[in-house]
Amino acid sequence: MQFVSCILFFCQNYYICGISKNNLNYVCDKYIYHKLILEFIYMVNLEWYRTFKAVYKNGNFSNAAKELFISQPAVSQQISMLEAHVGYKLFNRKSKGVEPTEYAKLLNNLIIEALDRLENVENGFREKAFSSNKLVSVGISKHLFSSIGNLLLSKFDFIDFTFAENDTLFQLVDSKKIDFAVVTRKYDTFDTIQKEVGTIKQIMIASNDLDITDCLKEIENENLMAVEHWLNQQKWYSYDARIPHVKLFWLHVFDKKRPSMISNYIIPSENEMINTLSKNSGLAVVWDSNAKTFLEEGKIQLLWNSPKMPNTKVFLLSRKNDTLNSVLDEVLSEIKVFF
Repeated sequence: MQFVSCILFFCQNYYICGISKNNLNYVCDKYIYHKLILEFIYMVNLEWYRTFKAVYKNGNFSNAAKELFISQPAVSQQISMLEAHVGYKLFNRKSKGVEPTEYAKLLNNLIIEALDRLENVENGFREKAFSSNKLVSVGISKHLFSSIGNLLLSKFDFIDFTFAENDTLFQLVDSKKIDFAVVTRKYDTFDTIQKEVGTIKQIMIASNDLDITDCLKEIENENLMAVEHWLNQQKWYSYDARIPHVKLFWLHVFDKKRPSMISNYIIPSENEMINTLSKNSGLAVVWDSNAKTFLEEGKIQLLWNSPKMPNTKVFLLSRKNDTLNSVLDEVLSEIKVFF
């Protein structure tokens, strides 16, 4: 029988053996600890214990999956493998989540200190690597990477980029999964530092083959009905079938919640979308930061930079850490160059 299974069996029958709870804890502390470490290293995937810890803490597979940034089926599979390893059921399903069994409570008491120590060692190695090599992990939207993320490549020798959107990026920083994140939303928390680096804005661009003279005149005359009619006759590009940028533009500029145009081409990267548009024909609503180089090189036309469209603030988000603070200013200075 495997070691953890033996311990669980022993503890299940401690009353028969005449061992009190206090004595049981003493035995576990003195006899089991070092063998449990060996169990971690040689017999069990450490991720199973991380997953067990998250499920035990959250009481829910879905919340554990969010905390670990893995899928719910992956959480369920890892718990099943751990249960098969120890030989006992660890969680009972309820209408809202799961409830730990007595064996799960015992296992948690046995592993939590050792697991915390191993995670501290892991974090310590990461911080040493950061200090010696300036290893930086940065989260950013894939739609802003080409214009903003690229700026950091010349400054740091080692960068690990993660693509995600605002809320996910905040969770990654807050849970110490990444060092920095570039976000377009303000988060007020005690454990993070957030500094504004600049502003971006959504603009409307057109391919060079389109004659936009008449549309520009109607824009100048504020004839929005004629402008919208012309726009609806064109081909449209978007990075998302839900056309979030277009909807926001229509809301602020035309005071309409639902634009009547449809997107002809969905290209899930804004930079690639602009590049494709520049070689074909059509319109798009994009961040001015992404269109900047294409406009300067004459590859596309600026159709509409409406004063009704608000600016969006860009923030650099970082967790509070003395080691990170040493390079926070470097990251800020590099990004601010762009704005």
